[in-house]
Amino acid sequence: AGVLLVSLFTSSFLSAAPAQAQIIHAGQACVVKEDNISERVYTIREGDTLVLQCLVTGHPRPQVRWTKTAGSASDKFQETSVLNETLRIEKIQRLQGGRYYCKAENGVGVPAIKSIRVDVQYLDEPVLTVHQTISDVRGSFYQEKTVFLRCTVNSNPPARFIWKRGAETLSHSQDNGVDIYEPLYTQGETKVLKLKNLRPQDYASYTCQVSVRNVCSIPDKSITFQLTNTTAPPALKLSVNETLVVNPGDNITMQCSLTGGDPQPEVVWSHSPGPMPPNSLVQGGNLTIWRIRVEDSGYYNCTAINNVGNPAKKTVNLLVRSMKNATFQITPDVIKESETIQLGQDLKLSCHVDAVPQEKVVYSWYKNGKPARFSDRLLITRNDPELPPVTCSLEIIDLRFSDYGTYLCVATFQGAPIPDLSVEVNISSETVPPTISVPKGQSTITVREGSRAELQCEVRGKPKPPIIWSRVDKETPMPSGTMTMETYDGKLRLESVSREMSGTYKCQTARYNGFNIRPREALVQLNVQFPPVVEPAFQDVRQGMGRSVTLRCTMLKGSPMKVATSVWRFNGTLLAQPLAEQQDYSELKVDSVSRETSGSYECSISNDVGVSACLFQVSAKAYSPEFYYDTPNPTLSQKQSKNYSYVLQWTQKEPDAVDPILKYRLEVRQLSQRNTIQIFIPVQKMEKGLLLEHILPNLKVPQSYEVRLTPITSFGAGDMAARIIRYMEPAADQSLPFPADNTCRFEDEKICGFVQDKMDNFDWTRQNALTQNPKRTVNTGPPTDISGTPEGYYMFIEASRPRVTGDKARLISPLYNITAKYYCVSFYYHMYGKHIGSLNLLVRVRNKRAIDTQVWSLSGNRGNMWQQAHVPINPPGPFQIIFEGVRGTSYEGDIAIDDVTLKKGDCPRKPIGPNKAVALPGSGVPALHSPCLCGPLTFFLYVLLR
Repeated sequence: AGVLLVSLFTSSFLSAAPAQAQIIHAGQACVVKEDNISERVYTIREGDTLVLQCLVTGHPRPQVRWTKTAGSASDKFQETSVLNETLRIEKIQRLQGGRYYCKAENGVGVPAIKSIRVDVQYLDEPVLTVHQTISDVRGSFYQEKTVFLRCTVNSNPPARFIWKRGAETLSHSQDNGVDIYEPLYTQGETKVLKLKNLRPQDYASYTCQVSVRNVCSIPDKSITFQLTNTTAPPALKLSVNETLVVNPGDNITMQCSLTGGDPQPEVVWSHSPGPMPPNSLVQGGNLTIWRIRVEDSGYYNCTAINNVGNPAKKTVNLLVRSMKNATFQITPDVIKESETIQLGQDLKLSCHVDAVPQEKVVYSWYKNGKPARFSDRLLITRNDPELPPVTCSLEIIDLRFSDYGTYLCVATFQGAPIPDLSVEVNISSETVPPTISVPKGQSTITVREGSRAELQCEVRGKPKPPIIWSRVDKETPMPSGTMTMETYDGKLRLESVSREMSGTYKCQTARYNGFNIRPREALVQLNVQFPPVVEPAFQDVRQGMGRSVTLRCTMLKGSPMKVATSVWRFNGTLLAQPLAEQQDYSELKVDSVSRETSGSYECSISNDVGVSACLFQVSAKAYSPEFYYDTPNPTLSQKQSKNYSYVLQWTQKEPDAVDPILKYRLEVRQLSQRNTIQIFIPVQKMEKGLLLEHILPNLKVPQSYEVRLTPITSFGAGDMAARIIRYMEPAADQSLPFPADNTCRFEDEKICGFVQDKMDNFDWTRQNALTQNPKRTVNTGPPTDISGTPEGYYMFIEASRPRVTGDKARLISPLYNITAKYYCVSFYYHMYGKHIGSLNLLVRVRNKRAIDTQVWSLSGNRGNMWQQAHVPINPPGPFQIIFEGVRGTSYEGDIAIDDVTLKKGDCPRKPIGPNKAVALPGSGVPALHSPCLCGPLTFFLYVLLR
């Protein structure tokens, strides 16, 4: 690579600029228009590809994020990143319509936010249903039949309906027998064709045609129905009862037969809850289920539809016999509030099973192997009202010693091949209620994250009931996913515990399979230890040579929450560091940053459970430069050869963080080659936000180049920044981002780099005669642009509501570099209406701060014509021009501009007032007054900038 040290003139000025944004489209849009005052609407057909691009300016280069009204756009888009200047949605769906926001921010000023409403167009297939009514007329002499044909469709935009009888188009009140209307309270768009007092000629073929008028090239759709004298709604009958009880393993068939309906109805079977079982088959109206299972229980619905009247529906509640979970309860004398079994008191034994159907279960009681006999002291209740439904109880009055023994409860499905379930209860002097406690030393369990934990509660008593575990301090489920867990040995076993499992757990006795009394409870504390969580995980530390820097590694979380040991390493070598006791951080001070002390510092913090590390990269390297992407027309052509030059501009990121930058190393490589040219650019002065410039000469048309720029300080090379520069055909005037004739006609959405001011009250609007709001205010605003063609665009301010008197809209040009002493701003304006406010032209000069100066102003009604103004300016530095529209006293005050030209040199030697007018047909032109010319700027800016 060649090496060249050069000393070049570098122009510079403070250039930090807030983000500006503009949304343009590049996808399959049907139309993009301005709706009402300032809302931009992007219309697209469902299933097409949406592409929105957010064009940004600002320095440093803004970051772009797309969002949607209801939340982040990332919820909807799978094939694009929302942190991208281009938003792309393949096969867009109707639910993805709505308002989209482009947010651009670069840390300078407030973020720029622009929005556009995406309107997804679609037309579904129409649905036609038929309803009939019969009413008596004049007593019972004869009957009238009325038919309603209801056509419904979902569409956007709203559909237009056309009703036809055969090939004849029907209209509202065409004759006494036809009525067409739109019903209230319907979902979707609906039109009803009412045939009153049905006549023989009304039996015909009817077509409902729906149309969205070919928007987005969506074709019309239609549906046809043949009305006859046999047209009737569907009717059904079932071959089984509405409640069907079967045994598991049976094969069953349910037949759903049509008993009426014309046209022929369609019969459909469905199951709830859940889908149809996999072991089922539907053939016509017959549903067969083989080897039926308990999980196949549920409601089976047979529905018949022919779009006449309401669908016919029959439902079968299918129950598969089953029994499970046999439990018992021992209830001491409730009246005497006893919790123990005592002779001379009453005692109740209860038995319950979960069964389907529950009410068909039969319970039998046995004592010591023999059937229990009903007596005055032995009462059997088949459905105890004090307990869960269908619970059988055996109550012993005035318990005696002879009542001690073993009681057996047997649950049976009589006449069904379902195995019996039984539960046994022993009553004796040893039958005592439970007690619960935590074993000594087990009230607090401490384990490490990822290991196994066992929480234990001891239960004494006879019989021993199950133990129910739950969390006390958190309303969160147990590891099983349920709010409680049942154990029979009193131990709760937790596998691979996490830090979220820490907390207090409660164990309590169940009220089943034991005494039906107040539960006994105990608490166990679980502490899960885990390694420390530290910050920063990584930190890039920059400091000037010879200065000190303190590195701190902080422990955010951990169990235990204290630093046991901390170890510091420099480039992998252990450093001597005193132990930090009872602290949640560890610090290391680097006394002097130098080449020898620059490098990687690692702090490893331990809390005796695990270790986490902070990593610091310490150096005196300069940060990377930040390229300036908003240079107006950076390409400079060379007429004598096929070469071009490129104006490269940049600022330095955080220049004061390290030692002063001495020079930059610039490396340039043509993309199609490997050779690199290296240049050194000296720097005399550097401050934050200062824009540096270097011209790259002798680049070959139309080749692209990779540019690498590296700052160099006394420490050495800093961080490198790279970008690609591409050849663009330059404009005629190299300082202006306008077409070759230096005139901006606002014909594309980029509007020559102009942007809306975020600090004003409302925005300028771009439109032409084709995109004008048909409901716009008359007697104000231009009918076309200066060219007089309907396709030509212009910029205007809309004075209608919600605008109020004095509201301002400001349109700001790109930043222009100074390449001449004098400039002339020429433009056409249209100020027609009895409430016209003011149009002002300002020049913003950028130096250490932006200064706005008004150089031209015009107010009041100027007639229905385009007129031209020429304004000379003499800016002392890089500048922007600003068009400011001020709303007048009411709504007939639209102001427009077009064909803005910025040229070097003096303005034409003509009066400063309007020197060219284009009268529009039928306009009444009032007397013209000279506008206020508040320039040139030479003397005024000289005094202001001193």
